[in-house]
Amino acid sequence: MIKTNNLNFNYDNKVFFNFKNINLKNGEDLLIIGNSGIGKTTLLHLLAGLLKTDSGSINIYGQELKNFSNHQLDQFRRENIGIVFQRAHFINSLTVKENLQLAQYIGKKNNNDRIENILKNLNIFDKSDKKTNQLSQGEKQRVSIAMAIVNSPKLILADEPTSSLDDFNCKNVINLLKKQASDYGAQLIVITHDSRLKEHFKKQLKL
Repeated sequence: MIKTNNLNFNYDNKVFFNFKNINLKNGEDLLIIGNSGIGKTTLLHLLAGLLKTDSGSINIYGQELKNFSNHQLDQFRRENIGIVFQRAHFINSLTVKENLQLAQYIGKKNNNDRIENILKNLNIFDKSDKKTNQLSQGEKQRVSIAMAIVNSPKLILADEPTSSLDDFNCKNVINLLKKQASDYGAQLIVITHDSRLKEHFKKQLKL
């Protein structure tokens, strides 16, 4: 279960956010939608433990994030959360496969078979030995998804994964994210201002 209660956060006592509560049962996915500047990425970073709340609570799978030290948060995130960032984070001097191996190393895992299976499922296995700066934008998106799921997270957080895509590619990417979450037994939370995604999620929260 993923549950938040009375989350508050501010940047330098100048920009203040108060977020609606989330109550997500195991197996449920969620679309969080809102206009630009409303705090969507801030909320994603709070859920990921990349930011700490000023007040309120975040409970993910029975664990209160505010009770963790920074080291414990890092460990919890490694073991439970995969993030598809709005802008891809790769090491361009490494190949696609090497970036995924590095992600596994950081997560204290080593499973080349899983890397191979994920890349095949995402139809980019033929790009395994390409440097990430040699990929198209669509291929980079798929590698970002691979990076998010390679360590078998329970929760996938996606930040504006379709904001710059046309209708065809928007549908393909969100279906791909949902399929990968389903295939690997993960829950999916997508944060976006893209109203086209509403038809793909039963459970939605508007900020």
